[in-house]
Amino acid sequence: MAYEHTSTRRIEFSETDMAGLVHFSNFFKYMETAERDFFEAVGVDLIRTTPGQLVGWPRARAECKFSAPLRFGDTIDIHLAVKSVKDRAIDYQFRIFRRNPDGSRTQAGKGHMTTILAKLNESGDLQSAELSDDLRTRITEAPPEVLKRPAGQ
Repeated sequence: MAYEHTSTRRIEFSETDMAGLVHFSNFFKYMETAERDFFEAVGVDLIRTTPGQLVGWPRARAECKFSAPLRFGDTIDIHLAVKSVKDRAIDYQFRIFRRNPDGSRTQAGKGHMTTILAKLNESGDLQSAELSDDLRTRITEAPPEVLKRPAGQ
């Protein structure tokens, strides 16, 4: 059973704008990086292609509140916590932290994302699908204390 994961990465030059700051759209990519790493850690395919079948996790909702700038070369931690596991969807909370030279962390953003398990049906349309019991044993909801941690922890 897993309900949280932290991914670490460095900010690339290509992720910054002309002011040298990370463009806001990249925060959503960072959230997706943490989601990919979380799925890999719990042994679940984020996208599964079987001949004649496609299964994936399209987004139903995504938002991010920005609180501090990120710049080229910064090292960041992207913390994912599972807010809820529903019949056909998972809600995540993300916190993105910049690592400071003194070892502390500054929260640069906080986001939420809802993703739905979907399959491509015979007519080529996406159709939501029920989460399997196996998936529900691997991914569970985070305890309230994990979701309410103060910034920087």
